[in-house]
Amino acid sequence: MMIIGLSGGFDPSWRLSYDLSNDYFHDSAALLLENGNVVAAVEQERLNRIKHTNRSAIPAIRACLDAHGATIEDIDSFAYYATEANVDQVLYSYHTRMGVGPERVGIRALLQKLLEEEFDCTIPAEKFHFSDHHMCHALGAYVHSGFSDGLVITLDGAGEGNSSLVLRARGTDLEQLRWVPDSNSLGYFYREVIRFLGYDMFEEYKVMGLAPYGDPSRHRSLFETLYDLLPEGEYVVYLHRISDLHSLLAPRKAGEPFTTLHKDIAASLQEALEVLVFHMLRHFRKTTGETRLCLSGGVALNSSLNGKILLSGLFDQVFVHPASHDAGGALGAAIDAHRTLCPNIPVGKLDHLFLGKDIGDIPSVCAGIERWRSLVTVEHLENPCATAAQMLANGKVIGWVQGRSEFGPRSLGNRSILADPRPAENMTRINKMIKKREGYRPFAPSVLAQHVEEYFDVPPGATELPYMICVVPVRSEKRALLGAVTHVDGTARVQTVTYLQNKRYFKLIEAFEECTGVPVLLNTSFNNNAEPIVDTLDEAIACYLTTGLDALFLGDFLITRANEDWTGLSEMAVVVPDTVAVQHVDKSTGKNKRTQSRELVTLASNRRRRQVSEETWKLLLTTRQKRTLADLMDAAGLEAQAREAVLSELRELWGERLILVLPIEAN
Repeated sequence: MMIIGLSGGFDPSWRLSYDLSNDYFHDSAALLLENGNVVAAVEQERLNRIKHTNRSAIPAIRACLDAHGATIEDIDSFAYYATEANVDQVLYSYHTRMGVGPERVGIRALLQKLLEEEFDCTIPAEKFHFSDHHMCHALGAYVHSGFSDGLVITLDGAGEGNSSLVLRARGTDLEQLRWVPDSNSLGYFYREVIRFLGYDMFEEYKVMGLAPYGDPSRHRSLFETLYDLLPEGEYVVYLHRISDLHSLLAPRKAGEPFTTLHKDIAASLQEALEVLVFHMLRHFRKTTGETRLCLSGGVALNSSLNGKILLSGLFDQVFVHPASHDAGGALGAAIDAHRTLCPNIPVGKLDHLFLGKDIGDIPSVCAGIERWRSLVTVEHLENPCATAAQMLANGKVIGWVQGRSEFGPRSLGNRSILADPRPAENMTRINKMIKKREGYRPFAPSVLAQHVEEYFDVPPGATELPYMICVVPVRSEKRALLGAVTHVDGTARVQTVTYLQNKRYFKLIEAFEECTGVPVLLNTSFNNNAEPIVDTLDEAIACYLTTGLDALFLGDFLITRANEDWTGLSEMAVVVPDTVAVQHVDKSTGKNKRTQSRELVTLASNRRRRQVSEETWKLLLTTRQKRTLADLMDAAGLEAQAREAVLSELRELWGERLILVLPIEAN
């Protein structure tokens, strides 16, 4: 039995028929379940390169099928992460407002149409299965925990009218204990406050990292007016009162520095979230007697909260699903369909998240790198782990790409940027030169599981925390040693690594320990601030070339820059992605005044815009011709000085992922 799970929206990356808000759909993904086991899972953002994309995940279905060697005809059911009635209501409402086509279309027919466009076949209507959004989150967490019973709690922004679901699990039965309306949404509560800090949806984790720099006591009394704790673990969140924060500060603008006030607001917000969640947890722990807890939903990605739950002793065992965001809804939908179609076949426990694309075998990786030889040099290594470990011990920061990519928001050792966790300056260097993000943001330590208790304060027996989902204290005597991964409050978002889960990453950390005596590496996702985590060989090389990384390890190969003057760039092709528009903008700036500009604009919800020079703009209009950059500049008649300026501008645009640079035959 093969089942496809789906989450997300309905527009291909290049078409905007249903340009629905991220409040409705986001984190599009596809997942393939075979006889109860997850065999492939791909987030659509890894394919269309739009973070948290709400576009259709139909291409991700193809990626899952390709990864497993299956075909669309092999699929017995297509499971979607929301109920049919709820999605139809959204689509019909959108149709009424926007006039999308002559006839309104429901979700079942729309999915049929999208699949037919992609696979040139008609899927019978009865093959579609629809599940309650929060039940999808709950099923993924409970089934993959491996627990036979326990409390299952979802914490989210919203989904089909509610923001949280509390269930008691017994075997295959899930009994609903509480349904929390979205008017009391903890996700919305957090999001509305962080807007005062210059952040928005999908940036909650940045504020979680900022919170330890502040003092929650300074504004505790104000935040206590934003909610009430009620009997029996219930609470009320007063979302309309969040505007009272205007009495303290104006919303921070992008690029403005963080003040003590901003940090204190972040600390107060994080504390308020923890107060509300623990209020509910203590009630259900006491009234049900359950000693195991499963968490999922977007709020469950708050690793500081998760760490405090883990360390509280409130529950003997805690499992937080590592794909708690809406991409994980595809998993829950597939599990729900499986339980309906195959009730006697159990769903397997989650063993790892290496479920995406594979970079390929040695010949294919070698051939892929060869196409970049105008920009990189390559060396085949007999022992890449030993070479990489020595480079890391010598202060280098590397890209590390191996095997299949991870499913979920964390890089766990197959699509990672790695560094020595000891020098505190590594945190500053990586944030500024490589990730190109806020300097306060912390990095995670990967530690060999058998050594976790030597370096981190974890509950007895909790020696496997493989998904980088919980923040725990670094042992006080190790904080100075682990300067690059110890946050300002002495904590770290730890990842344990075992030989069975990731053989090569385990051997790399082991080799680093042989060099330094420390079985820990700094691990962060392999991307910059403008893109999702890299997925393919080409994306890894592009990210390496456009950041301050010292080297790139692709499978058994070591990649370094061929030259520093970028002369090889002219031998490559420049491509404008389908998700970016090249525009000439003529707009009014006041009475009888107009301005004209030439811009690149992303076709995503954040609509990033970048003005470009006339020479670059004209050149980009010709990139569909699949010719080298040198040929395009020759055809444009650019002189030497203009060429140099255009090359410099193109490098900046490439770093911002507004254009792609690829080997000519890859177009």
